[in-house]
Amino acid sequence: MSGQFSGSAVVNRPIEEVFDYLAAGTNDPTFSPRVLSIRKEPDGPPGVGTVFVSQVKDAGMKTDRRFELTVFEEPTMIRWAERSKNLVTATEGGYDLEPLGDSQTRVTIFNTLAGHGVGKLLVGLAVRAARKDADAFAQRIKTAVEAS
Repeated sequence: MSGQFSGSAVVNRPIEEVFDYLAAGTNDPTFSPRVLSIRKEPDGPPGVGTVFVSQVKDAGMKTDRRFELTVFEEPTMIRWAERSKNLVTATEGGYDLEPLGDSQTRVTIFNTLAGHGVGKLLVGLAVRAARKDADAFAQRIKTAVEAS
């Protein structure tokens, strides 16, 4: 079983600034409280093949995550796939950015979650929780980008 969630927000920054902030990858802890730490592999600018290694806390459990960038179309699209082995993973996710004039950008984030092993029993709960928080998550992205 799998399921998708998405959320959108309008950020009061030009699309290039929003893309750069999100593409850096290491800014995730500023808008995602579940991300405890994150680093990028290898050094250098992000692009297709870049991997972000993080430790997250979900439902009281700490897990290690690896996300690989699979699409990198500046300044409108970033896609990733989770490469880690966990009970629930994001098989695909991404940001879509749309310019709204010169100084605003609509950001949409989405993830497709899938369960593995016992995680097949948990993925429905994870998807429901993510859908419930999706627009608030997008608003946290807006707040973080505008504060940067």
